[in-house]
Parts: sequence; C-alpha cells; structure tokens
Amino acid sequence: MRARRRTTVLAASLVLALTAAGPLAAPAFAGPAVTQHANSLDTQALVAALTGLPDQDATAALVRVGGTDGSWRGSAGVHDLPSAAPADPDARFRAGSTTKVVTAAAVLRLAAERRIDLNTPVQHYLPGLLGRQYRPITVRQLLNHTSGIPAGDGLGETFAEVYAHRFDTLTPQQVVASTAAKEPEFRPGKEQHYLNINYTILGLLIEKVTGRPYASEATRLVLAPAGMKDTYFPGTDPRIAGPHNRGYQAVKKADGTTELVDVTEWNQADRFAAGDMISTTADLERLLTSLFRGRIVPGPQLREMFTVPAHIDGATYSAGLQRFAYEGKVYWLKSGGRYGYNALIAGTRDLGRTLVYSVNSTDAKGEGMNPVAQRIAMAALK
Repeated sequence: MRARRRTTVLAASLVLALTAAGPLAAPAFAGPAVTQHANSLDTQALVAALTGLPDQDATAALVRVGGTDGSWRGSAGVHDLPSAAPADPDARFRAGSTTKVVTAAAVLRLAAERRIDLNTPVQHYLPGLLGRQYRPITVRQLLNHTSGIPAGDGLGETFAEVYAHRFDTLTPQQVVASTAAKEPEFRPGKEQHYLNINYTILGLLIEKVTGRPYASEATRLVLAPAGMKDTYFPGTDPRIAGPHNRGYQAVKKADGTTELVDVTEWNQADRFAAGDMISTTADLERLLTSLFRGRIVPGPQLREMFTVPAHIDGATYSAGLQRFAYEGKVYWLKSGGRYGYNALIAGTRDLGRTLVYSVNSTDAKGEGMNPVAQRIAMAALK
C-alpha cells in the first residue's frame, strides 16, 4: 500500500535544481522591502531569495517568517507590469489549496460538536452522491486523501482551454457528478492520492450538516476565531476584492517567444472548499498560529491534523496538512497554486519556526516548485 506521488509536492521540489525559462521583458524593481526582528534567522539568505524580482519566474513575492527564533517580513517585485509600482506587502491573493486547511478545521470542529463522525461513511450524510460502485468511504478518508475517489472533470486540460472558460461557472455539484460515474481508483484506505475532489465533497458535507453555505460556516468556524478579517471566498466572482497584486501566466507563442498573460480575474467556483479562498500573508499566519495553539480545533480532533496514515507506505498527508522533514525538523505545511499565484503555510508543531508566502508565479500550475518559492523556503526553513 503506497501513497501516490505528485510532481508538485514540496518535499521533492525543495531538493531539485530547477531550470530558468529565459529573460522576462519587464522593468526591474529595486530591492526587497524588509522588516526584521531576528535571532537565528538567515536574513541575508531571505533578502537574497527576493532580490531581482520581477524575473522570469515571478512578478512579486510576499513573505512572513516567524516563531521563537525571531520574525522577518519581506516583499519584492511589482504590483503590476505596466506601472512597475512596488508590490503591496499587504495585498490579497488567491490562496489555492491552503483552503483545505480551513475546510479540514471546519470539519474537525463539527466533529468536536458531534455533528460529524469521522468514522461514518460520507454516503450516510450525502446519500446518492456517489455511484453504487463505491464502497463506504469515511469522512476521515476524505480528510487524509485515502478515499480512492478519482478527480472530477474541469473546464479543460490545457491552459488555453481553461483560460477560454475563465469566466464560466462550473459548480461543485457538477464536479462531483462527473466523478460519481467513474470507477474508484482504489479501495478506500488502501492508498493515498491527493486530489481536490475529497475536499469538494467535504464542503458539500459541511453544507448538508449545518444547512448553511460553506463560505458562511468556514467563516464562522475558522476565519472569525482566527481573526482572519481580510480572508473570504469569492464564489463565482472572478475579481479579487481590495488591494492585490496582479497575477500573470507565461505562455509560449507560435514564434517561440513568451508572453505574460494577466490571469488575475478568474471564476474559481469549481475550486470551492478545495481551493477557492482569497487571503493575505498576515491572515494565513494567524490561521497557522491559532490552529497549532489549539484555539480553533479542540485537542482530540486537532491530533487528526498531525496524524499521517501509518499503514500506507510513503503517506505524507494528514487532515488538511502535509508532513515534511527538512534539516532535522518536521514541518506541517500546505501549499496552494492558482494561475498567477502560489502560496504556502508551514510551521513546526511547537511554532518554533513558521513560514507564509505568496509568490506571483508566472507558471503557478507548472511541474515542480517555483524557483523563487524554493529559494524562500530553503532560506526560511534551514
């Protein structure tokens, strides 16, 4: 029984040397803006990680490093390419799959309130959601990606296809319906395969047991207790409300040159409870610290977020998080990527070291880890 590998897993990406994709025809911005109160942090490495933006890999980066060893804040790059104005360090951005941390925490809070039983099949709560070919799948198996449910359909396979449909709405219900007719990938609990579909179904579960929209319950159960006042779920609205830095995707043209396409506006409704959230680095840091200190999810349920299935070889995912060992320490993290934006939250269990970043990647959905994000992580986590 083995965990299925993903090419975008941080643990693998951190140790790979990635190749640059060629020069970016954009104005350079003079140096990172930083604030620090550091003891053992390698602040020179952190500054170096942000130096030179915008470049071919990213147009901006926002970073917050914290913990008992001190703190460091940095930003670099541009708000948008036409104006070349400095990046806003307090900007909102698409947080991608870090949404799953919020979804998992909401489910675990409902479990603490005895409104959800983690050992009960999701088919009990949502009868008829999946086809008869599916064995009973527990809520816990959705949380730790051991359900065996295959991915749902999207609005295309290539960037060109999905970009053409960026303002269309694909509902979570349609995504689940597309996967419900497929055959399971494996028997529940036998393997681990990270897929959005598990958290799409968890979002529907939250709505079923509470009788309220996912966004409302996620806000009540998680965002509000954590003090995340600048975080929200846009649903079908393609815009990012409030201050934000523009996101771009590098696209190869027929003549072999690269064009940067503005991808800031995009309807993310199909991401739902798996990746719809818009946030800030300050809010994600509040989520990380509040969650790890037990202020959101009670202790018995919080242990689920730090428990990887022991019976599956190579498993790294828990409920909402991923275990990552680096430089003799164990970090619990979650990364996320939507076109134009990469994000990450990471921390040791005792919060001795924490890292939150948003990188305006020019290939946010590409293979491997963005080189700028890689430099940040390696500087912050060593």
